Amino acid sequence: MIRRLVVAALAFLLPATGIAACGGGDTTLTVIAGSELKDLEPLLDQIAEDTGYRLDFTYTGTLTGAERVLGGEEFDLAWFSHAKYLELLAASSGLVKASEPVMLSPVVLGVKQSRAEQWGWSNGAVTWADIAARADAGEFRFAMTNPTASNSGFTALIGVATAFAGTGAALSVTDIPTEEMQRFFNGLELTAGSSGWLAESYVESQATLDGLVNYESVLLSLNAEPGLLAEPLTLVYPADGIVTADYPLMLLNESQREAHTALVDYFRSPAMQETIGTTTLRRPAVPGVNIDSRIPDAVLVEVPFPGSLGVIDELLFSYLDDQRAPAHTYYVLDASGSMEGEPIESLRIALKNLTGLDTSVTGQFARFRLREEVTLIVFSDYVESVVDFVISDTDPNSAEFRRFREFVDSGLVAGGGTALYDALLLAYEMAGAAKEADKERFYSIVLLSDGEANEGLDYGEFDRAFSQLHEDAQAIRTFPILFGDASDDEMHALAELTRGRVFDSAGDLAKVFKTIRGYQ
Repeated sequence: MIRRLVVAALAFLLPATGIAACGGGDTTLTVIAGSELKDLEPLLDQIAEDTGYRLDFTYTGTLTGAERVLGGEEFDLAWFSHAKYLELLAASSGLVKASEPVMLSPVVLGVKQSRAEQWGWSNGAVTWADIAARADAGEFRFAMTNPTASNSGFTALIGVATAFAGTGAALSVTDIPTEEMQRFFNGLELTAGSSGWLAESYVESQATLDGLVNYESVLLSLNAEPGLLAEPLTLVYPADGIVTADYPLMLLNESQREAHTALVDYFRSPAMQETIGTTTLRRPAVPGVNIDSRIPDAVLVEVPFPGSLGVIDELLFSYLDDQRAPAHTYYVLDASGSMEGEPIESLRIALKNLTGLDTSVTGQFARFRLREEVTLIVFSDYVESVVDFVISDTDPNSAEFRRFREFVDSGLVAGGGTALYDALLLAYEMAGAAKEADKERFYSIVLLSDGEANEGLDYGEFDRAFSQLHEDAQAIRTFPILFGDASDDEMHALAELTRGRVFDSAGDLAKVFKTIRGYQ
């Protein structure tokens, strides 16, 4: 959708680089990168032709990427929207050999033009407090990625918190402005684990949202695509500060230092800086390079980035436990006969990890959080059990977490057929009723089955029943997991019907369950 604009632009952009070719990509470099860098893919052939280096991207979230690098997974380069968290984590390890900014994009607010004009945000000096006041009053509903999963949300959280703290210095643990942040996040209506999926979901849900927090480049791309938005977004640059992503290209493999130097020189050359800017709508990282005319001439007030990992972690935990609305997640879980053995054991491990047994960098943020409610719906050829859990203590040894693990061990026993859609419809009926009683939560459904429905409702019957549900229930997203012999077509159809997203377990169910947490 957004990338069509990029592809169309390349026909006249690529010849303008003005850099002599030096091969056809004779050397392949592995790059662990943020998913937002997919918009550079149309340039990869030209980069290989010009430099002799072909970039092979592996896309991941920021914290997940940092964990993979620290865990010893080998890549030549890393390329995220900023390197601060990775650099703090790896400070004593020397994993990052060199780092150089390549392009810039501030994380700002896109607001529907009519709303911006109504509130005087089009031309005035807007502060985060102004935005929080509208959000707290229920007038401004927005989308933002989960800061524990995506760099745009992570960057925004730091910018907003530092601005609210008002000290003029980098945020400290004692400065975290929880109450002000709560007012701001009272307007958070849609979350996601990636900036790209957030943008696409905003387009689908724009009738019920007033704006979104994202990279300037993503917001401009939304505006640039004809017919995509019912009304354009006004970009708001809060006067009390933001954080700008500088997309540093980081060297991880010392043996590729020469390649890193060559690529940095290439990307930071004036011609390529302009090409990147025109292609991706990001700002140049090199002074004196022309900025694309579509990028606003806005005053960017930068706030300092925290210099302590402890401060960042405390801010992230505060966001999950105190600032944002709590979640209520319904896990619809297959315990049919085909789940016998390794499949059911993998499911048990994945679920129990969410109670704090996974102590990795990503695991500590993926565990169930304070105030959260979790409902497990276990089915075979009928719905076997429905069990609710309320999280009031995130200690792995808390009574509720122990009760959760005990049920997972004893209540998930394989046998029988697969009444998948009966269980899913029940989840929607329950979630819809819960939402009617308490709208101030994030509701979502996770569906795990290793086969096709062979008992009860089929997909068509579920589709018809779904269409009869209240609109509040229909707005709840389902995240199906491709596992075993589950129908790829039906899982994708379900995701499209419910505006959710399909996740492929690819043999690592625990990893998928952690990833989905960024969307809840």
